Amino acid sequence: MNALNLLLLSITLPLQVPPTDGQKSVDVAHSTLRIHVAKTGLFSAFGHNHEVEAPIESGEIVESGKLSVSLRVDARKLKVLDPEDPKSRPEVQETMLGPQVLDSTRYPEIRFESEKIEAKGPDHWVVTGWLTLHGQTHPIGFDVARADKVYRGSATIKQTEFGITPVSVGGGSVKVKNEVKVEFTIGLKSD
Repeated sequence: MNALNLLLLSITLPLQVPPTDGQKSVDVAHSTLRIHVAKTGLFSAFGHNHEVEAPIESGEIVESGKLSVSLRVDARKLKVLDPEDPKSRPEVQETMLGPQVLDSTRYPEIRFESEKIEAKGPDHWVVTGWLTLHGQTHPIGFDVARADKVYRGSATIKQTEFGITPVSVGGGSVKVKNEVKVEFTIGLKSD
């Protein structure tokens, strides 16, 4: 190592920022994100609602100082869990991941980055931030509560806000609602 490289190394080493106090990684093995998709339309009694599992790939939560949360989901790994009609599950799965809905090959990442976290009481917050889905980023807000070291909450998003047209069959007599409910349980790794 020459003297110039040694000098640059000695200058940059002190500039490296250590992890933020209170920053913890999401325990992806003990965290869940579920999407509930309901039906509507004249003949909606003949269709069925869908439940989708969205495995969290990675995430960080800062619990002290400037609070923040970031989560990342691989859209290609979303899985339809419909208990009502297991025979239609492969077709629903293909439609969901394909160009008609998520277009997960073209837009493989779903990401959330908080902008503001406001305390609303002991172990209760309102989180606002940016959701990136289907290649578009829009603001979203939701309530979060913590119990037994686990964060729980839900949010409702409109598919059309992210450029997704809700699936419709039979000339609209059965269709997916524009609003989908996302429920999550987030556990953290113990350091």
